[in-house]
Amino acid sequence: MKIRPSLLILASFLIFSCEKVEPSPSISEMYFPPIQGSSWETVNNSELGWKQSELPSLLDFLRTKNTKSFLILVNGKIALEEYFDGHTANTMWQWNSAGKTLVTATTGIAQMEGLIDINRPVSLYLGQGWTNMPLNKENLITPRSLLTMTSGINDESELNIKSNLTYLADAGTRWSYHNVFQKLMDVVSSASGQSFESYFDSKLESKIGMEGFWNTGIVFTIYHSTTRSMGRFGLLALNQGEWADQQIIKEDYFKESTSTSQTINPAYGYLWWLNGKSQAMLPGSQNIFPGQLIPIAPADMFAAMGAEDQRIYVIPSKKMVIVRMGRASDPTRPSFALSGFDQALWEKINAVIN
Repeated sequence: MKIRPSLLILASFLIFSCEKVEPSPSISEMYFPPIQGSSWETVNNSELGWKQSELPSLLDFLRTKNTKSFLILVNGKIALEEYFDGHTANTMWQWNSAGKTLVTATTGIAQMEGLIDINRPVSLYLGQGWTNMPLNKENLITPRSLLTMTSGINDESELNIKSNLTYLADAGTRWSYHNVFQKLMDVVSSASGQSFESYFDSKLESKIGMEGFWNTGIVFTIYHSTTRSMGRFGLLALNQGEWADQQIIKEDYFKESTSTSQTINPAYGYLWWLNGKSQAMLPGSQNIFPGQLIPIAPADMFAAMGAEDQRIYVIPSKKMVIVRMGRASDPTRPSFALSGFDQALWEKINAVIN
């Protein structure tokens, strides 16, 4: 019997269509780098639709603004990674106040493990008399008060010695950016029976492959790490405390952390800064500023921000994490300030990614 060519074509098509075809990995799938080693998948940013002609302008801006490193992750993969002025992927750098968010995360883990309750008095963990306040006022202060910068402790001095921890307002009635948040580290240490750094290392740092150390000074305790380690924490934040199917921080707590935590400063969560709010208060002032922190940045962005423009921007709507490390973009304003740098940087970023 003579088989018509059309039947041969149909038979070939049916055989081919029944073969198992492996789908190519999607650039939209969330990726987590291995805990050990330096391997980290990348994505060609041209595949993301980025404007290649605008990249040189962004890099020139970063270089001229004293940047040491700049990293953009999209769905966990490296879309852009640049180092300047002798900085490398292995160089440690200080987070400054951006490291407050590490304290937030570690506090959340301690609560998840039942060691602390952020709504109970701090004095339960540190003992009565940890401040220089009347006991009835001291007992109003909870770990949540410290997480939200509403302890009511006088903010004239950043040195956390008892004589400086005096009463200014009832806890929860005044927002003031203050170094007393570091008492949370003592709370975690007391509740866990080990140093804060040891608890942080075992419960957070090692779980997501970060490399770093805490430098304890007279006034500030500051975390130092590589840029990629900062990116790892940003990736954990993007996924609301989850890392490769393991919930490192309870999701409900993490959502609380990155939502308005009190009515006084809607742009502040648990030591995280929140964009997209109608008004904000800033460090060192009781003034209220109308509008978003960074008007041209995505409204759903939340950020870890530290002195000398250390930044982790987390943008859930874009599945994106952006890290900037370096010296102050404006050497005359080295301390934390939401200056024109963030706005100017986002102008450059938007020109590339939009």
